[in-house]
Amino acid sequence: MTPLERLAATIETRKTADPDSSWTARLLSKGPEKCAEKFGEEAVEAIIEAVRGDRDRLTGEAADVLYHLLVMLAARDVTLADVLKELERREGTSGIVEKAARK
Repeated sequence: MTPLERLAATIETRKTADPDSSWTARLLSKGPEKCAEKFGEEAVEAIIEAVRGDRDRLTGEAADVLYHLLVMLAARDVTLADVLKELERREGTSGIVEKAARK
């Protein structure tokens, strides 16, 4: 398992954990909308660090973004495997072609 897969598995187990004992469980207990809001906040922080050019801070914020993305997905019962399957489906397809196919 990759670190990202282990993190996704841990988040999945936190769905039934006590919100008083787990930050992830607490966040999930607030619902998908709160999880999405938190993901958005973290994404903005990553963007700010990307603009500033601080590599170490961007790395930390990117880790926060990945964590909060996985929490947001878990809140809507979308798994990392689901996302990886979609990426695999798109593999080898030009981004331009893929975007045109969505219309």
